[in-house]
Amino acid sequence: MIIVMKPNATKENIDFVEQSILSCGLKAHISYGENITIIGVVGNKALYLDKNSPQVFPGVEKVVQVSESYKLANKKFKADPTVIDLGDGVKIGGEHFAIMAGPCAVESHKQLMETAMAAKNAGAQILRGGAYKPRTSPYSFQGLEEEGLKYMAEAREATGLKVISEVTSAQAIEKAVNYVDILQIGARNMQNFELLKEAGKTNIPVMLKRGLCATIDEWLNAAEYIMSGGNENVILCERGIRTYETSTRNTLDISAVPVIKEKSHLPIIVDPSHATGVRNYVAPLSKASIAAGADGLMIEVHPNPAIALSDGPQSLDPDAFKTLCNELKPFLDIMGRKL
Repeated sequence: MIIVMKPNATKENIDFVEQSILSCGLKAHISYGENITIIGVVGNKALYLDKNSPQVFPGVEKVVQVSESYKLANKKFKADPTVIDLGDGVKIGGEHFAIMAGPCAVESHKQLMETAMAAKNAGAQILRGGAYKPRTSPYSFQGLEEEGLKYMAEAREATGLKVISEVTSAQAIEKAVNYVDILQIGARNMQNFELLKEAGKTNIPVMLKRGLCATIDEWLNAAEYIMSGGNENVILCERGIRTYETSTRNTLDISAVPVIKEKSHLPIIVDPSHATGVRNYVAPLSKASIAAGADGLMIEVHPNPAIALSDGPQSLDPDAFKTLCNELKPFLDIMGRKL
């Protein structure tokens, strides 16, 4: 349930509504817009309505029922798009577009530094690299763990790029918050609710990838777990879903971008590398993602994809990545987005 305040509502009117919610043991989520203020009731609304009639409170314009189970992630709770500010002018959402680039897995200090320099020179603002790798096979490379996180922090120091890395456990989160600017929750952990709760306790942004077979509502409810824990800086990432089609690793659901824009205020980026598993398809799907309204891209880049320990077939080499970044500029201009 949301309570929409009148344009001329006073601070006292807003405080009164907020206190009426808090007095019932519920949470009040206040979103200040240019003209109106929206107050969301987070929790069991029946407990609130048993004691209150908000529609007659001073300064209240109307009361709107929210049927969706996700509240904080809901656009009805916050009309303006959320912009994630990473500092140093790097933002995701609104008019800001972000490019994340780097290897699927951090393999060595040399490999990561070489990739970071290439990503920076091509125009990326964020370096991605996996230190903890949840792999389908237990015999596949599992990542360098904290050593890899240290390399990420060193790359940030050397290039000025912000860094993002995946976490797979509460222990990984405890370590990663000391090294990265964004925590990534991978597709296989989208509904690892205990992990989501732990991510919600942190004070740094979290990028939540869509699960392999997850619906959009399930995805938004997963985001709600993080946000309800107190961390509202959530970025969604569409990375393809599992279908009967075998031409690509997954099927990129490009329609998820406008659907999310309609349902939620959270920024959404697209990962065409994991979606297709084929480097030749990364460029066209990157352009399509911008046209669909995405707020950013995550692209796998490796100095030598032929010898990559993880996801070489979908990785671009530095030259191909730089070419792609140049090709994206006209699309960003048309959509009114800026890097």
